[in-house]
Amino acid sequence: MARTGILTYLLRMRREPHENVATVLVDPCVLDDLALDCLTRDLRLWRVVAAPVVLDGPRTAFQIRRRLVEAQRGAWDLAAAWTPVWIGFGRSWERGRDGADPLPWEAHATLWDLLADYPDHVRFRRRLGGVPRMAVPDGP
Repeated sequence: MARTGILTYLLRMRREPHENVATVLVDPCVLDDLALDCLTRDLRLWRVVAAPVVLDGPRTAFQIRRRLVEAQRGAWDLAAAWTPVWIGFGRSWERGRDGADPLPWEAHATLWDLLADYPDHVRFRRRLGGVPRMAVPDGP
């Protein structure tokens, strides 16, 4: 009986499949350039307002932007109108067939180094969050 209870608990605690992403505020004047730089490094950039896993894009984008800007108590006020994006990792960064293994540190370094190339045009906290998996077509 006790063993059944533990198994049931563990099954309920299993996390849904997700993508690791950095949440970044991006100055709209560099958004296209950043998106192209992401592609060259097999990183995926999703504007929150248009992400396929978001039901109400404008509202979600507003809430994320507001939360990030207010958390910095004035330090990020210039980013109050910037575009919130999620930057995730492409297939070349996945380990194992289902992507269940942790991301390699090289993937993290690639992302943080890319964002460091845009110091005046991005604001982010150096950590990853999780969002539901987003379908990406295979091929170019």
